[in-house]
Amino acid sequence: MKFTGKKLTDKVYYRHTGYIGGIKAITAGKILDGKFPERVLEKAVERMVPRGPLGRAQMRALHLYNGTDHPHAGQQPTTLDVASMNRKNKVGA
Repeated sequence: MKFTGKKLTDKVYYRHTGYIGGIKAITAGKILDGKFPERVLEKAVERMVPRGPLGRAQMRALHLYNGTDHPHAGQQPTTLDVASMNRKNKVGA
C-alpha cells in the first residue's frame, strides 16, 4: 500500500476509549509500521460499506493479508461437456 503526498504523517485515525476525554489518535505511518498494517485498508473498506446488518456481514466476509501469501486457493474451473450428457445427442441404431 502506498500513500501519496504527506498522508503517511498527516492522515490521523481516531478512536475513543469510552472514558471522558479518552480520544486517541494514531497516524497512518505508525499503523503501517505496527503489528497489523492491514488495518489501514480494513478501515478504508469499513467506511465504504453500509452501516447495519448487511455491512457487518460484508465485513465478516472480508479477509485481508499482509503480503502475498494466503491460505486461499484460486478457482480451478473444469470443462463440462453438456452435449455428451444429453441422451438425444447420442446416435442410436
